[in-house]
Amino acid sequence: MRQCSLCLSQVPNFLPLPDNLVRLFNRLEVDYSLEDFETLNVGQYSCPSCGAADRERLYALFVRACLQWGGEQPMRILDIAPAPALSRLLSGLNHVHYRSADLCSPLADDQVDITDMALYADASFDFILCSHVLEHVPDDAKAIAELYRVLAPGGAAILMVPILLGRDATDEDPAVDDVNERWRRFGQDDHVRMYAREDYLARLRRGGFEVLELNSATFGEGVFRQHGITEQSVLYIGRKPGGAE
Repeated sequence: MRQCSLCLSQVPNFLPLPDNLVRLFNRLEVDYSLEDFETLNVGQYSCPSCGAADRERLYALFVRACLQWGGEQPMRILDIAPAPALSRLLSGLNHVHYRSADLCSPLADDQVDITDMALYADASFDFILCSHVLEHVPDDAKAIAELYRVLAPGGAAILMVPILLGRDATDEDPAVDDVNERWRRFGQDDHVRMYAREDYLARLRRGGFEVLELNSATFGEGVFRQHGITEQSVLYIGRKPGGAE
């Protein structure tokens, strides 16, 4: 049996990536495969109980094992583009003040453009989750700068995007408006870039973040396999220097 780290259900196995997405991808004229994405388990993609994708199960591992808080005031959490199951986990933690934000979703607490989060003051949050958002944003440098601004000194953020392994440079062009071309170049019709790993990390560091790379060795032998996460998966944590030591 395997276990979903998010809902804690025991399952015989996780469900594969939906057939319609696999078929669509296979029609694209590209020189890479779905298995070339860094954090994507094609064969064991979603939890049959809560629907959590493998990347969300990776975040849940971190939250349950590493997200600790010793402050007298509640931990201030910002969840950008919230996913239902993960939102329930974060908002249900002890001693937290949880806010969710999205540009369009009616499920979010706040309607916010990630490149201009004037609604939030500097250093408003101790922990931020920003998963698979930056690849949608025409100016990701502005978004990274805003994430850094609203994060408190000493705070941490999960900062994840689709990363295509084997690429030396990020392919990006927000001006591309042809849907088929966006699928071909960026992997989805509403993406404006396909990130290369080292370039993505460089962008985060230019924005001021110290970047931690948490892999299978970080969590322990066999943990990724138990929770349906590929061994090549990596969780990127951006830290803002400062705060109490």
